[in-house]
Amino acid sequence: MKEGAVALARLTRLASAPNECMISAMPHSPTRIFLVRHGATILSAEDRFAGATEVPLSDEGRQQAERLAVRLRDTKIAAVYASDMGRTMETANIIAKPHGLTVQPRPGLREINHGHWEQKTRKEVDLEFPQEAEEWEKDPYTFAPSGGESGLAVTARALPALIEIVRAHPGGKILIVSHKATIRLLLSSLLGFDPRRYRDNLDQSPCALNIVDFKDLTRARLTLFNDTSHYLEEGLAIPEAPTSRLSKWWSDSSIKQAI
Repeated sequence: MKEGAVALARLTRLASAPNECMISAMPHSPTRIFLVRHGATILSAEDRFAGATEVPLSDEGRQQAERLAVRLRDTKIAAVYASDMGRTMETANIIAKPHGLTVQPRPGLREINHGHWEQKTRKEVDLEFPQEAEEWEKDPYTFAPSGGESGLAVTARALPALIEIVRAHPGGKILIVSHKATIRLLLSSLLGFDPRRYRDNLDQSPCALNIVDFKDLTRARLTLFNDTSHYLEEGLAIPEAPTSRLSKWWSDSSIKQAI
């Protein structure tokens, strides 16, 4: 598959980039990424494929983003990035407002494009495109419906976008707002999970908060996953970056990493 070969080539180049671009030593403090899924949309309850479709946030989605904004208001966020789709930009703007930051759009962080499945329910897809649906169930990472993207293709554009953001903010705290499938694919890649199982093994609720701490461009630790405790007024705690019971590469401050 031409698309898969191109995507794989991009990932191969990315893997070698840290060794080719040793700009400066990573500070002892990790770069912290607050990775957030956008809030609920008007189609969330209908369970439709709407990756490439512009769908606005629902009132519930805005409330979720406002609660997360309260949760993160005392965190010193250095920059805010988001997929350039409306629902992610609106979510990011709500969270960024207390910090007085402008949201920087990144098309590479967009949701997976489902091609001719867009705006259809899962039941409709099963009935209209049974063979495609079966192939997608077997391996959503390398298979793409007609006119759409595979998980591999999404990873090939989203991972470089994420790494570039980490590279630009060593030791900083950064907010990134993206989408359900994109976030799960990124986490699968960063943590070494089998990406073919990203739909089975990982979930992302609307406006869920994930925290990924980067020791360098190739070593990341998932500190918080799919957390929605900010839905409740008392759920405001943000965990500290991990400091103990970790691998030597993370906890030994004498080891200098490069970005």
